[in-house]
Amino acid sequence: MNHSPFNRSRTVDRILVVDDTPDNCLLIQAILQDEGYQVELADSGKEALRLIEQSPPDLVLLDVMMPGMDGYEVTRRIRANISLPFMPILLTTAYDQPSVAQGLDTGADDFIRKPVHFDELLARVRALLRLKHSVDERDQIARQREDFVSRLTHDLRTPLVAADRMLNLMSQGALGDLSSDVQDAISTMIRSNANLLTMVNTLLEVYRYEAGRKTLVFSPVDLGELAQEVVKELSPLAIDKHLTLKLELNENDNFNAKGDRLELYRVMTNLVGNAIKFTDEGSVSVRLTKVDTGLVPAIKLEVQDTGPGISESDRENLFESFVPGKHKRSGSGLGLHLTRRIVEAHNGRINVSTEFGKGSTFTVYLPTH
Repeated sequence: MNHSPFNRSRTVDRILVVDDTPDNCLLIQAILQDEGYQVELADSGKEALRLIEQSPPDLVLLDVMMPGMDGYEVTRRIRANISLPFMPILLTTAYDQPSVAQGLDTGADDFIRKPVHFDELLARVRALLRLKHSVDERDQIARQREDFVSRLTHDLRTPLVAADRMLNLMSQGALGDLSSDVQDAISTMIRSNANLLTMVNTLLEVYRYEAGRKTLVFSPVDLGELAQEVVKELSPLAIDKHLTLKLELNENDNFNAKGDRLELYRVMTNLVGNAIKFTDEGSVSVRLTKVDTGLVPAIKLEVQDTGPGISESDRENLFESFVPGKHKRSGSGLGLHLTRRIVEAHNGRINVSTEFGKGSTFTVYLPTH
């Protein structure tokens, strides 16, 4: 009978025992099966990896000293395979082997000395299976949350889009002439609805990245042309605030990068739009230059403003999701988080330099190939 409290309403836990000594394998198998566990055996590291790839177990009980491929190498390969679910690894080592630390550093979760004491073996197995179940439950909750948010945002978009179309039809007089007061009210409603729709769309994109469901279409992108497009589209916002919005680049330089044009457009729009939003006087500058980062040639995008700057407390979590700043115009905290995810998906990086009260500069590095 399995004494583990985590096996109620669960399938039987599967344990893979890996040892090149048949007597050891059979003895441990008998002990574990008597406790109600399902046990599979492997007599080599190569065979163990084949079985794990074929059907990942809940726990791996792994001998360190084996010919051909030792337990350390098996552990390293298991942890290097990101497609595998989490499975605890319990190493078995002889008393004269001093390199337990090496196994733990490689990715094992625990170890037990040979000759094995059965009560200790069962206690460690139960402890590691509790860890396994806890991780699995956490991951399941995270997936359910992501699915819920994804469905919710999809459901929210439908009435918001419908409301946007209806409000615009009313504003255009499709349902009759409107008084100036009603027209102003509808204009306010249109702006509020558009802001809410933008927030819902951003939330949906964030969760697509978080859940690994975002598909990027990479192709050659002229970042100079893209920057000109973004500056032109956002110029009316800058004009309304009496700000100077300028683009600085050497037109003779080639600013071609490989990426998803729509997502890179989103990055530029977020950064330039934020700069305009938080700047009340002065200017917003967008600069493109070619740089050598020491690894690969890159294109450097800078968005500099003369706004209030960012406080040290806000700077610490600036690119985290759902962490809005303390500025009165701060939004949901999703925009910069999404921007960082997009940049990282393009093998780039983003950082910010700021002086409180004097402005900020967001810098993005994107590889040219």
